[in-house]
Amino acid sequence: MKTISIQYYFTLADGSREFFDLCLDAKNLELLIDAPDNLPAWTQLAFHQCPNCPLTPETHPYCPVAANIVSIVKRFDRLLSYEEIHVVVVTEERIVSQDTTAQKGLSSLMGLVIANSACPHTTFFRPMARFHLPLANIEETICRAASMYLLSQYFLKQEGQDADLELTGLKKIYDEIHTVNIAIADRLRASSNTDLSANAVILLDLYAMAFPFAIEKTLKNIRNLFRPFLVGNEDYANRTTSALSNR
Repeated sequence: MKTISIQYYFTLADGSREFFDLCLDAKNLELLIDAPDNLPAWTQLAFHQCPNCPLTPETHPYCPVAANIVSIVKRFDRLLSYEEIHVVVVTEERIVSQDTTAQKGLSSLMGLVIANSACPHTTFFRPMARFHLPLANIEETICRAASMYLLSQYFLKQEGQDADLELTGLKKIYDEIHTVNIAIADRLRASSNTDLSANAVILLDLYAMAFPFAIEKTLKNIRNLFRPFLVGNEDYANRTTSALSNR
């Protein structure tokens, strides 16, 4: 089986380190992870179950998201949200490093793990996880989400189906993930010794909440970058040549 590896290295303020080697199935992007044999009670599906969850305790005794993040929560349960840490993320293509807060570093890791969980509401984020951008800001996240969604609509069009160019479906996806994030944060508040894990999820949710309001502004701000496509390559080249000759 071909896999994709994404490694997170955390160096904490006291010099200790935590390492996570995430392995994804290259075909379906499912996270290949061995859940603990004895999962804690807070991972049970019925415990603070998301109000929009389509699963049932009979078929899924444990929440797919909770079961995947349980080891992360346990290993960081001694840290506070604003403690300074150093994060290094290693993929096959590049290495990214940053000095940041514990909640931001953990949020980046948990966002990747949550996206590749078996939750029906998070599977839409798997293409973004495949091209993971660690520690992304909201503008980067919106641009990537819109790009991935529009690419999915291209594939739908190729199959003879209607394409959603108004991003209506994308906004719906973010509405659903907002509900999931709130419920996951409630789980973590009820089970953790510190606020770090819950705040890491809330930080993810800030992007989800801001998405409907920020997407139009963000896309408007970057519209000029696509000027060559909007005016036509030849027309754009002529304008550029004319502008340079008039300097």
